[in-house]
Amino acid sequence: MKFRDFVSILETHGFRLDRQRGSHKQFKGTVGGHARLVTVDYDQPGEDVPKRNLASMIRQSGLPKKVFR
Repeated sequence: MKFRDFVSILETHGFRLDRQRGSHKQFKGTVGGHARLVTVDYDQPGEDVPKRNLASMIRQSGLPKKVFR
């Protein structure tokens, strides 16, 4: 999955860009009544997200894994 695809899925589920510092963007949203903050290293939008980073960002989002398939 590419970084831009991941961000698109977040935005589809109500996450909005909260702040940015350098290439790291933080998206804020609410899932299941809980506020969530997801940090995305958006240095290369067309690059594939490393699996370890992807798993961490999915956990931060609180969304089900199947949404990202």
